[in-house]
Amino acid sequence: MGRSKEFEENTVLQRAMEVFWQQGYEKTSMSDLVEQMGIHRKSLYDTFGDKHSLYLKAMDRYEEYNTAKLKSETLRAKTAYQAIQYIFDYIIEGNEDKHCGCLFVNAATEMGPWDQEVLKKTEEAFSQAEKFIADIIKKGQENGEFSCKYDDEVLGEVLHNSLLGLRVLVKTSASKEKMHNIANFFLNLISV
Repeated sequence: MGRSKEFEENTVLQRAMEVFWQQGYEKTSMSDLVEQMGIHRKSLYDTFGDKHSLYLKAMDRYEEYNTAKLKSETLRAKTAYQAIQYIFDYIIEGNEDKHCGCLFVNAATEMGPWDQEVLKKTEEAFSQAEKFIADIIKKGQENGEFSCKYDDEVLGEVLHNSLLGLRVLVKTSASKEKMHNIANFFLNLISV
């Protein structure tokens, strides 16, 4: 008869995600993961596989975590403008983990060039984000908040690119004023 797990899988996966998010893949050792996850090395391997498999699962967990936060708040917005403003504010002000940037941006720059599985996950996440943003912009165009001068899909791509840049800037000493200026420029660009 096998022993039952003495840990909650989602809880320890969240901890692994946080370690990878803060340190990156290469800098994170199995010892770091065992210590931070609070489980035995054998349990880690038995439940999650090797370090790379755990990293991919941590990326999936981050997608769930980040998407849930953003979608719940943007869906509560009364206008498309407020939804876009929330996304900027989330990145610049409202994310307690902002010093870590974005796990997908970090993964794309650290491992994307040589790891096809990581590249695929980051490309899928970026594509979903662009579509999510384009849908908000389209709603704003349909209700007269945003200009129809540009295609909603193109604006979704451009805004996503700006957001990726902000995700990098929050890891630097760039001022919040500078980042808010970028946000305001974009909002002025698309507003009627």
